[in-house]
Amino acid sequence: MELRPYQSEARLAVENDWESGYPRTLLVLPTGCGKTIVFCKIIEDQVRLGRRALILAHRGELLEQAADKLAQTTGLGCAVEKAEESCLGSWFRVTVGSVQSMTRETRLSRFKENYFDVIVVDEAHHCLTDSYQRVLTHFDGARVLGVTATPDRSDMKNLGQYFDHLAYEYTLPRAIKEGYLCPIKAVTIPLTLDLSGVGVQAGDFKSSDIDTALDPYLFQIAEEMKNYCADRKTVVFLPLVRTSQKFRDILNSQGFRAAEVNGGSAERSEILRDFNDGKYNVLCNSMLLTEGWDCPSVDCVVVLRPTKVRSLYSQMVGRGTRLSPETGKDHLLLLDFLWHTERHELCHPASLICENEEVAKKMTEAIRAAGCPVDIEEAEKQASKDVVSQREEALAKQLSEMRGRKRKLVDPLQFEMSIQAEDLSGYVPAFGWEMSPPSEAQVKALEKYGIFPDEINNAGKASKLLDRLNKRRTEGLTTPKQIRFLESKGFIHVGTWQFSDAKNMIDRIAANNWRVPSDVLPAAFYIPPGLRPLNMRGA
Repeated sequence: MELRPYQSEARLAVENDWESGYPRTLLVLPTGCGKTIVFCKIIEDQVRLGRRALILAHRGELLEQAADKLAQTTGLGCAVEKAEESCLGSWFRVTVGSVQSMTRETRLSRFKENYFDVIVVDEAHHCLTDSYQRVLTHFDGARVLGVTATPDRSDMKNLGQYFDHLAYEYTLPRAIKEGYLCPIKAVTIPLTLDLSGVGVQAGDFKSSDIDTALDPYLFQIAEEMKNYCADRKTVVFLPLVRTSQKFRDILNSQGFRAAEVNGGSAERSEILRDFNDGKYNVLCNSMLLTEGWDCPSVDCVVVLRPTKVRSLYSQMVGRGTRLSPETGKDHLLLLDFLWHTERHELCHPASLICENEEVAKKMTEAIRAAGCPVDIEEAEKQASKDVVSQREEALAKQLSEMRGRKRKLVDPLQFEMSIQAEDLSGYVPAFGWEMSPPSEAQVKALEKYGIFPDEINNAGKASKLLDRLNKRRTEGLTTPKQIRFLESKGFIHVGTWQFSDAKNMIDRIAANNWRVPSDVLPAAFYIPPGLRPLNMRGA
């Protein structure tokens, strides 16, 4: 099977991490981007080197999916470590194992500590639980790959307690832009649901409390869904099985063809097949379908299980992001609700693509104000512009002082603001090595590029900054020193200019006895990427 470009990049990045001294590494891919295919190809590479691999997961569907994909993509068969089945004595080099089975002492003790050379943890956000840690600790010398959907900052910090490094991340906006996932449009339903009395358990809202808070609104939600979901294939996520069943009945009374599935459904496979074939147009579930289930024709997702966990929210929405051109699907519709809560960490559509909290807040407000479906990428771009403008205004004095400093090197903040790098200015280290001070080599490299290194207090930030500087040099964009000089003369957003354009302007200033030419107004001067303004032509 020929991998997509980002899948090949991910495969290489993971293997480079292992060879570079990061035995426990992470791979982040949005739902629907083929994470199983990627780790199957990585396992194939390891088996060719004579190594033995374990794929570890907490649900049977994930294990079956991994075994099937392994056979399809690599031709490799695998043994099973689950219930009465065991891989011991098998000639297969790959094992799929249930963590519930592997964690039992009677089973685990039968394995030598070096039995597996490589362990892949599917849905890696589960790996910090005691059961996973018991297995991983037993095979402590193995290389470990954790695979997960987009985590938020707190998720990544938690995962950083175990993993050494993030090998590769493919973002949802990039996947949509490159045509591998469908665009998402979100609409906020003007129905305020009160979560103020909902408790928190294990870091997220308690399902039983959500159920109580949600119940009085089910009929109203069904009425609202008639306005948006009548001609769509919709998946609804609810907190408890009883609520899911009740909502199915309500939807059917409102003219929908709704079905419900849960862990105890005897006809689960049949219901899922019938939904896929169009017998039903709404499928209700109590968090059963967050993992291990694919139905590309789903074009509407309704989240009635509010969460603080971004990876969980991404998984729910990810049930509808796959492409399905044969059904005429051109976007996913995501229904959001006005959850009333004093807690600000509640996930919204903005949580899917925003790293910066300011941007996410402004984007959420814009979607609510629109009153109609809004493309989340367009909303994020506008929100980012608004936040950058506000930030620049607030930081104008600080940046002015920086530009006026008698210093040859550039303050990192000035550089980040000039190139509009929200990911750099809002960076928080997650892994142990990232939190350590910058290395001597990093400090020297930053100085060589023209960045004042004393303002960089951790190795993770230094690494990201150096990566960005290398990329900018490859793309022919302005250097920190060009940015510092031109912004000291009053020019703005010099970080978006091409190197050659900045050089031309500096040459003009130098030829004018280091004064800005009279026909150039720096504060109003702007070069959109790839476009040379009239007063730069012939410079």
